[in-house]
Parts: sequence; structure tokens; C-alpha cells
Amino acid sequence: MSDSKVLVRNLKARLRAEGITYRVLAAKLKLSEPTVKRDLSRGEFSLRRLDRICEILSVSLDDLLHSPSRGTLLTELSTEQERALVGNPRLLLVAYLVVNDWNFQEIVDTFAVSDNELIDILLKLERLGITEFTPPRRMRKRTARNFSWRKDGPIHEFFLQRVAPEFFNGRFDGIGDEFRFLGGTLSAQSLVRFKAGIERLASEFEQLAHQDARLPLADRDGCSAVLALRSWEFSEFTRLRRDSATAGPSAVPYVRHLKPSMEPERPLQKKTSRKA
Repeated sequence: MSDSKVLVRNLKARLRAEGITYRVLAAKLKLSEPTVKRDLSRGEFSLRRLDRICEILSVSLDDLLHSPSRGTLLTELSTEQERALVGNPRLLLVAYLVVNDWNFQEIVDTFAVSDNELIDILLKLERLGITEFTPPRRMRKRTARNFSWRKDGPIHEFFLQRVAPEFFNGRFDGIGDEFRFLGGTLSAQSLVRFKAGIERLASEFEQLAHQDARLPLADRDGCSAVLALRSWEFSEFTRLRRDSATAGPSAVPYVRHLKPSMEPERPLQKKTSRKA
């Protein structure tokens, strides 16, 4: 297969992995969607345009000329990988930022870490198989678009013990903040329907975050959302039942979003709002 065909094939694969449609790519390139489709079908790109596409995807031309091996993109980390992150706050921070599309300069501008320190951290993440680093400053996540932390894994436990309490301890009275606690009795069919709605909402949040990751750091605020649903009844209510051994189910969805939780703050000289 010619280099040009390999490049186009791998370029399309990268776009799919990142969830970037032709329309989104066209907008980023400030071109029409038909033009982008034509270029991809014919494999005709100017060097300047190809360089811009590589910048959008955070890859090098060399990356596109080499076929990625099967299983390159991770949908979740191993228990050992997550444990390594939890045991090192700086490692966890940088992994979190890279997964959420921060670039090298944004990290060193925002956090107390030098270029050499960040490179050292990125090399450790590369040895863990979480990211890839190419000198002098190019880094790429190895996580897939549908990546998620392990259920009941070290990161999940860390979230419950350290992150969630701090998150829910906020007042939720800032601009854009919202808090809803809902309770009711739902049928099994309604529970399934509501859960599907949560999945759609979570997907929309991820798509917006991925889309806005290309905006300047000053134009983004750190936002977190916790979406939860289970059949449950408050223990104080259960004690008041005629038969306290039988707890009636009550679907209580948590729908909540705010800044910050694990989201870092933007430098104060730019704004007082937070970003991620």
C-alpha cells in the first residue's frame, strides 16, 4: 500500500477514534464539509493543511504513516495502572489532563511543574502504557473515545473517598451551577428509560468537553457532573415502615454539575473562573 493511502486510512481511523466528524473537522479547518470529504476521498492535502490536521489530532505525520497496532487505544486501565496513578498525585494529575486533551504548554503554564519535570512524568506515563511522548513536546493519549475508569477500581475508590465529598461540600450557587435531587417510585420500565437518558446526557457532556478542548484555555471553565441512579430508600424512612425489614424501592437519581472536583483552576491573572 502506498504511503498516501496508509496516511489517509490512518487519518480516518484517528478521526473515528477521537469522535471528530467531517463537519467538525471542516469547522476547525475553516473549510466546507464537501471540501474535507473530497480531500479525504482523493487523498489530496497541502502540507499546510495536513500539518493543521495533525495539530487538531495531536499526532505527528510519522504517527499517521505507521499503522497503529491492534488494541492501541485503551477503553480502561488495568488495576495496576490505576494504582500507580493514585499513589502519585502528580502522575494522576498529568494523566487526567492528557486524557482530557490538555497540551504541554497549557500544563506548564497552569501548574507548578517545569518542562523537565513534565517530561519526566510523561515518560513515566508512557512506561505505564497510558500516553505516548515524542520530544520535544508532543504528547498523545492512548485512551479511546469510550474510555472509562475501572468500576470499583483504585480510581473509583479514590473518587468516593477524596473527590466526591469535596465536590458535594460546595454551595452550588455559582453562575452555571445546578443541583437537583429527585426521588420517586418508578417502574422497572421507567428506570430503564431514565437510565438511557443519563447515558445520553453523559455522552453529550463528553462530546462538548472534547469539542471545547480546542478552545483557548482562557475560554474554558472546569466543570464536573455526577450522574447516579439506583433503587434506594433513606434509612430514616425505612425505620418508620411497618415492616422495617422490607424496604420499598425508590428511584433516586442524582443529577449534579459544578466546578471543580478534580478540575484544576485557571490562573487568577486571567480570570477567577476555573477550567479544565
